[in-house]
Amino acid sequence: MRFRQVHLDFHTSEAIPHIGRQFSKQQFQEMLQRGRVDSITVFSKCHHGWAYHPSEANEIHPGLDFDLLGAMIEAAHEINVKTPVYLSAGLDEKLARRHPEWLIRDINDNTNWVDGFMKPGYHQLCFNTPYLDILVRQVEEVVRTYDADGIFLDIVGVRQCYCHSCLRTLRSEGQDPRDKDAVLALGERIYASYTARIREAIDSIKPGLPVFHNGGHIRRGRRDLAGMNSHLELESLPTGGWGYDHFPLSARYAQGLGMDYLGMTGKFHTTWGEFGGYKHPNALRYETALSIANGARCSIGDQLHPEGFMDPATYELIGAAYREVESKEAWCTGTASVADVALLSYEAAASQKEEKRGDRTGTSDAGAVRMLLEGKLLFDVIDLEHDFTRYKVVILPDQITIPPALQTKLNDFFAQGGKVLATGRSGLNETGDSFAIDLGVEWEQVNPYRPDYFRPHFELNSLHNAAFVFYSEGQQVRLTTGTVLGHRENPYFNRDVFTFCSHQHTPSALQDNGPGMVESANGIYFAWNVFADYADKGSLALKECVLYALNRLLPDKTLRTDLPAQGIVTLMEQPAKQRYVNHLLYATPVKRGSGVEVIEDLIPLYDISVSLKLGKPIRRVYLAPQMEELPFETDGDTVSYTVPRLECHQMVVLEG
Repeated sequence: MRFRQVHLDFHTSEAIPHIGRQFSKQQFQEMLQRGRVDSITVFSKCHHGWAYHPSEANEIHPGLDFDLLGAMIEAAHEINVKTPVYLSAGLDEKLARRHPEWLIRDINDNTNWVDGFMKPGYHQLCFNTPYLDILVRQVEEVVRTYDADGIFLDIVGVRQCYCHSCLRTLRSEGQDPRDKDAVLALGERIYASYTARIREAIDSIKPGLPVFHNGGHIRRGRRDLAGMNSHLELESLPTGGWGYDHFPLSARYAQGLGMDYLGMTGKFHTTWGEFGGYKHPNALRYETALSIANGARCSIGDQLHPEGFMDPATYELIGAAYREVESKEAWCTGTASVADVALLSYEAAASQKEEKRGDRTGTSDAGAVRMLLEGKLLFDVIDLEHDFTRYKVVILPDQITIPPALQTKLNDFFAQGGKVLATGRSGLNETGDSFAIDLGVEWEQVNPYRPDYFRPHFELNSLHNAAFVFYSEGQQVRLTTGTVLGHRENPYFNRDVFTFCSHQHTPSALQDNGPGMVESANGIYFAWNVFADYADKGSLALKECVLYALNRLLPDKTLRTDLPAQGIVTLMEQPAKQRYVNHLLYATPVKRGSGVEVIEDLIPLYDISVSLKLGKPIRRVYLAPQMEELPFETDGDTVSYTVPRLECHQMVVLEG
């Protein structure tokens, strides 16, 4: 995979004439070079359903009179730029109008993606119809006819469909379409059949050609779905609905799957399909740096004008980011993360029995990742198949109930000295009525008071002797063998029409109502949905309690730094080069408009101290890509240094 990719959309209505009229090989090449682009995903077929090349398997756009796809591939290859080819798979508006019987329908017999005349747009097609045969022929035609460097298929995934074809299939198998599990199982089979047919079609012509099926999110815990791709492209446009929390969470999971992966952002101020919208150059600098700091390659989304010219302003914008990436690539290949902590993703643990399609992050996972990033902990995001023994602490966030196989795995982890931080219902058995692992407490019931209060038995930096509110669900537990680190205080009463106090909720009754935070031989248990609460409310006191717990569990943690809360730090190892690369990033996204997070100013920081306990001798430390030697000190197996200046992104290289 190349490091500096552009994903070039071209979803162009048949109502627009003169398609590609201003395309120029020279201008196309000049823009790619201006943007320092080394791979560009170009288009065979768009969401409107049209081909951008002569086609027997499809129809060329009525406003196009030459082979635009072929011209782009030729121009890019001439300057050593790779060209994966895009085909819209899930959307094809031309065929949707001709064959409405092929559309995906929900349980109420409605189509998706659009809302009648009030929200015009595309309609999604079902692969359990003759449409799949057409799509496969379209892919075969591209692979056979053009020198594509890969195939990118968009708007796909496991669907729950109630179209006539799916209902007919279910009933012919003796299944009841009212059984949601049966509908989902069919959706799984349809998607697996689709990916297998695409792979077989490609391999019959060009064996091994890379292919990626894009669903907008890599589902944690579904390694089977990830394995249907040759690599992963982590679509994550911070301003387009994903937010700045999504990519670190997705990348920290992807890096453990043993596959190549890239981070896909966009040049847009908002999201896909925005013409005339531009992200601030500093935002793209930060987002591409975030990709390589997490072991990923980079992709930036753009959209070509119908006339076929590449926008100079866009490629100036992209070039500002990609010139920096280009200078750093040598330190970002063949890397593996170094981590003390593993976050067992709730999405991964629940994915086999719960479908949460509308939530790209998951509040518990997102809250945990945000705390870990702000607390400067080195961490990975894992699923149930990962090796727990690589880590010192495993976090079980909020809702991780324990089936027998996970119970055995955790008990083996404890036997080797591993610790857990468990919150809320995590640690309970699958029926939710007792703890499956020993956390020093017995479960009694869900606390009937909500919200309630936590009074820590330790001092916080931001809060001295006080009880602070928890908005999330709490568990009422009884101490067995653990040590209480803080207790719960219930309010006088729950807020009700007949009993309420003040504007929001009733104050604490100032009574000790049992353990709220307990330490045992196996780790620390916190009796609330801590991470969902933080994702929703962002309480500083809550975060400090969690970081206090993690620091108790990690007396010999690998990393210590005074980088401020909004900074991000990762540590990657390059085994083949016998070196470590410490990435430090700093930016402060702010909300502008309606929920759009914007990075504009990159404020430099000075004299950031870092200590790394690596357990290996270090003979040289330097800044990259500047190649400036950095003074350092060693104390046993710990190396310490000060980064003199950090603007956006700085790499520190440690050679053994």
